Amino acid sequence: MWMGIDLGTQSVRAVVAADRGDVLGSGSAPLAGRREGVRHEQDPEQWWRAVCAAAREALSEAGPGAGPRALAVCSTSGTVLLADRAGRPLGPALMYDDGRAPSRGPGKALLLLKEHGAGRDVRVLHQADLILARLAGRILPTDSSHALKTGYDPERESYDDSALSLPKGVLPEVVRPGAKVGEVCRAAAEETGVPAGTLIVAGMTDGCAAQIASGSLAVGSWNSVLGTTLVLKGVTAAPLRDPTGVVYNHRAPDGSWLPGGASGVGGGALRAAFPDADPARLDALAHGFDPAGPVAYPLGAQGERFPFLAPDATGFLLGAPASPAEHWAALLQGVGLAERLCLDYLDLLGAPLHGPLTFTGGAVRSDYWTQLRADVLGRSVRIPRYSEPALGMAVLAAYGAGAAPTLAEAAERMVRLRHVVRPRRSERFAEPYLTMVGELERRGWLPEPVAAHARARTDTTKGTP
Repeated sequence: MWMGIDLGTQSVRAVVAADRGDVLGSGSAPLAGRREGVRHEQDPEQWWRAVCAAAREALSEAGPGAGPRALAVCSTSGTVLLADRAGRPLGPALMYDDGRAPSRGPGKALLLLKEHGAGRDVRVLHQADLILARLAGRILPTDSSHALKTGYDPERESYDDSALSLPKGVLPEVVRPGAKVGEVCRAAAEETGVPAGTLIVAGMTDGCAAQIASGSLAVGSWNSVLGTTLVLKGVTAAPLRDPTGVVYNHRAPDGSWLPGGASGVGGGALRAAFPDADPARLDALAHGFDPAGPVAYPLGAQGERFPFLAPDATGFLLGAPASPAEHWAALLQGVGLAERLCLDYLDLLGAPLHGPLTFTGGAVRSDYWTQLRADVLGRSVRIPRYSEPALGMAVLAAYGAGAAPTLAEAAERMVRLRHVVRPRRSERFAEPYLTMVGELERRGWLPEPVAAHARARTDTTKGTP
């Protein structure tokens, strides 16, 4: 058995998976944060309490005597905190979308050092690092995937010049994902139910974890993870060069590259517009608006990171919805339109897009939204049976423990496909797509070359590239 733990924005999930990918047990626990304007913080102590609850639930569901041979942990990319030498938090964590500092580089760490680290012997930890420290009873090396946002260069396999502005010894040692880094200690075993001595394998960020869970590990394949936000990741033989820094490259355990980006569009915008919504009921009503008349760019918070960089960007809705159902339909459609622009931007950078596209994330629970996104993109998409990032970490744990010679082979054995969704009449979405692209360009957020490429790839008679 293998365990994967996923620290998301709103919850922690844990799974126990068999060697052939069957999920034997799963557990979850909610998380809450504090948002004030651009500020977004969470209490790191609640992460650990949630991990303990989720792990115990997953092990209980797996049955008496269930114990994983190894585990790995993923978390949100760019979430950091300060801890003392023993790994105890010294204050709140800055979440990945906290707008007081840049999403990449040492900015968040510098802000934390100023607020909570003056005169202290401190360590900068990523979200998953704290959980690994609690599991092992000591601070362990971080992985290159989480370290990417704090100035780690995966090509040189060392911190870049931007990280030199931090005090020496503050940043953690870095290893590749899948490396063996420690074992679960007795104190953590008592709290989590995970047996003492269980191998701890270096993890990856949540977007990479979802990519592993999707089985998208061949060059040219892509995984779109849609939950609170949208993360799109693919596989290339070499790093994908982007002079704007919008697309970044993670390094896979086998040395291939996982380029991608994270957009602010997604379920967060739906919850903001419809805080008490019944999604299933609104999905059923939204069928009558196909396509929706109003055109939305549904950002959950200020600022956009992919497919363009615009810290001042805000969500918008062009046109007045005739009803709440049409408003809902416009937001769902808007996410699909933004997703399409992401793929067009990747094509502009020269990314291979010929492989299969897989959808994962919480949004795949909506059959209507999944079909709508396939229609907007104009291409078939695969839906795995289990699409949780936690399963991706179970696959990585199996690889790290030596159960398969490559990560791709571990995923091939453990990832199961549920079905394939094929597009219908995608030409319907050419006009709203071009309207959205034009509005983004008019507002000065989308660079002209990107907008021109999106228009060139749009066949107005078929609606697809």
